[in-house]
Amino acid sequence: MAERRFPPPWSVEEGETYFVVKDASGQKLGYVYFNDPRVADKPLTRDEARRIAINMAKLPQLLSHHRTWGVR
Repeated sequence: MAERRFPPPWSVEEGETYFVVKDASGQKLGYVYFNDPRVADKPLTRDEARRIAINMAKLPQLLSHHRTWGVR
């Protein structure tokens, strides 16, 4: 099997107005911003952004479960 490009586990770190999702090597995979009107007309709350970032960080686990179930 080929080496994974973004190795698990993925983690979430909080910044002043964002959460960042990182892979095991520290590569930043995505940002979810909150309470920052410069980013969106209706910005996410801190709790909404945290839940989204946590679910993003779970993606490697979810995908590995789908492979074992035979789902593509």
